[in-house]
Amino acid sequence: MSKPLILVSNDDGISAKGVHELIKSLQHLGEVVCVCPESPQSGMGMALTVNSPLRVKKLEDYHGAAMYQVSGTPVDCVKIAVDNLLSRKPDIVVSGINHGSNAAINVVYSGTMGAAFEGCAYGIPSIGFSLTSHDEDADFTPCLPVVDKLVKAVLEKGMPEGVCLNVNMPANVAEYSEMRVVRGCKGKWNDRYEEYHDPAHRPFYWLAGNFVNEEPDNHDTDEWCLANGIVSIVPVLLERTYPLLDEFKWIPNEL
Repeated sequence: MSKPLILVSNDDGISAKGVHELIKSLQHLGEVVCVCPESPQSGMGMALTVNSPLRVKKLEDYHGAAMYQVSGTPVDCVKIAVDNLLSRKPDIVVSGINHGSNAAINVVYSGTMGAAFEGCAYGIPSIGFSLTSHDEDADFTPCLPVVDKLVKAVLEKGMPEGVCLNVNMPANVAEYSEMRVVRGCKGKWNDRYEEYHDPAHRPFYWLAGNFVNEEPDNHDTDEWCLANGIVSIVPVLLERTYPLLDEFKWIPNEL
């Protein structure tokens, strides 16, 4: 019997430390193939490249894993891997380990989770892993037992159709003692574009803002877990249709 085929991707780019740590931690679980963007693609969500050609470059293997860089988004990477690069369908898609949180509303914007959602769209069990640190040289050591346990479990048990896992791990914790399946907390970003001026006095704008947790005391949310040193696991749906269609009977059928 062949080893499980593990497709690894991310949104921080092929050079990010997080994806290299992820590859090393997965080596004993199967055949690993890594297909990542050539440059950082944070905040790309499920964006596709439609107005330019995609370029794929085969790199030197890393710890036995085949390495490819793609001139596109995380979703491009998963699509081109499944459709063009791999000889068989992956048994699992593992995205990350992201540098920074993808908890709460961030799941919508996340390129890390975009790759996981795309794997889910192919019917492949998929997981996105994130560490709540933006440090380029962050210590991912505490994350590796979490990756090992969850990837093993998903390879063994599979996932419900149309569902993938959004896993976030708190930074500055030497060793995790607990992980919980919870929901994404309700919250929002107070976004704004701040105006600056270049040397020629032309205005330009840079996104700023902060996240507001609207339910900080609810223990069944990902943000509460992260604030208390607990790994959060949020099952998320690919299908975004509101399930209670009868609530919209007030909308007329005729034009």
